[in-house]
Amino acid sequence: MSDFSEIYKQWSWNQVSERIASVKLPEVKRVLNKTTTLSWEDFLVLLSRSAADFLEIMASKSRQLTRRYFGQAIQMYIPLYLSNECQNICTYCGFSFTNKIPRLTLTDEEILKEGEHLRAQGFGHILLVTGEAQKKVGTEYLQNAIRLLHPLFDQISIEVQPLEEAEYRRLIKAGLHSVLVYQETYNSEHYPSYHPRGKKSNFEYRLLTPDRLGRSGIHKIGLGVLLGLEEWRTDSAFCGLHVDYLERVYWQSRYGISFPRLRPASGVQEPKNPVGERDLLQLICAWRIFKPQAELSISTRERAEFRDKILPLGITAMSAGSKTEPGGYVTHPGVLEQFEIDDSRSPEEVAAMLKSFKLQPVWKDWDAAMG
Repeated sequence: MSDFSEIYKQWSWNQVSERIASVKLPEVKRVLNKTTTLSWEDFLVLLSRSAADFLEIMASKSRQLTRRYFGQAIQMYIPLYLSNECQNICTYCGFSFTNKIPRLTLTDEEILKEGEHLRAQGFGHILLVTGEAQKKVGTEYLQNAIRLLHPLFDQISIEVQPLEEAEYRRLIKAGLHSVLVYQETYNSEHYPSYHPRGKKSNFEYRLLTPDRLGRSGIHKIGLGVLLGLEEWRTDSAFCGLHVDYLERVYWQSRYGISFPRLRPASGVQEPKNPVGERDLLQLICAWRIFKPQAELSISTRERAEFRDKILPLGITAMSAGSKTEPGGYVTHPGVLEQFEIDDSRSPEEVAAMLKSFKLQPVWKDWDAAMG
């Protein structure tokens, strides 16, 4: 296989959707009783409505697998928004080009102030986030930001516009550890309606970003879909197909899955396909059973009570104390957020909650903690 597009084109959206809808109870029992590695087809079974009747069993199995492969460790991370400049029109995002909001890109001094503040709170893993504006926050800007922050943090991840393989290699040399890139939706027919303008409107270029990352030798690749755009079961099935392919071809990289649900934001409509908390729990458990060694991450988009409930059942990484605006911690607090967060507890409060569950918050190097 030269890239994932060849596999993607073998499956139509309707074909996968119909297969999930056709799952019967005996198939779910068969998959849950398997002791060998699950196939992608097994993953479809666990995503089905029929599997929802076995959620308690799925949660128990997911909990056991998580403890087996990750022990009691929960990696703590925090996003640092560097810029809300964006040249894309995305119908679900507060940073969308057509939204009339003040635009801001952090200077070197502001980046360091924000980074030093987060380091002082104990965080060793930071996620750098920008809008997609190649001229304002392109590779040069990102490379500089990583070099500024590298002395402060054990791990630096980014969630920015897709880049070329050579650009990723440059950032890796500067100290980049991981890249998160969400397809948003794998429904190629509907994708243009959510991304009518900008480079992000190129579905295939975004789809092949993980291939470029894999070839670059990145340590970890994070994937996911934006839950609420399209029917979550089918979208997640395609994401599973993608991860399955990547693990086979780029086996030297590790993989993580995130579960962002659409949140209220300026100029954004309500999701057409809302995903309930029970749905999200089923999805998390299905992923853990399908990919026992994948990092599963939950953000402050979710309410505190729900995060507390699902943490022992499959989650291995979580954010805390997050701000979704550039400079939101120190230099420009409270004015430019990308979306509303739900869990507003401080990092100290989240860490105390984890310890009450006999889980270990890991603030520094994940690999060292797992070694």
